[in-house]
Amino acid sequence: MGRDRVVLDSGAVIALAAGKPRARAELQEALERRAAVVIPAVVLAEVTRGSPRDAPVNRLVKAVEEVVPATEATARLAGRLLGSAGRDDTVDALVVAEAATGSPTVILTADAKDLSTLAAGLPGVRVEAV
Repeated sequence: MGRDRVVLDSGAVIALAAGKPRARAELQEALERRAAVVIPAVVLAEVTRGSPRDAPVNRLVKAVEEVVPATEATARLAGRLLGSAGRDDTVDALVVAEAATGSPTVILTADAKDLSTLAAGLPGVRVEAV
């Protein structure tokens, strides 16, 4: 079994960029246990605008292990998750699908209810609110 992973969704990135204590504590704990902390590339599209206000997000990107692109397999899984859950938030589904590519994985989010709905039944995926 490989290292555990932490996937940050848009809400988690925003909370970390704003210095929210709970989000910072969760990230610090993940880094201390040497978890692979990743940000799906689609999350960057949601949280950046190409302005100086992106600076805290840019610092976070440098601190995590990787920004991961969506692959065809991830996109197809996201589509199936949307269909199964009767939802239409593509970015959330891509975040959950990325989490499902490695196990065990924790998704840090500010929207635990919606992501939990999408992640229901995925082994090794846990959703935690920040």
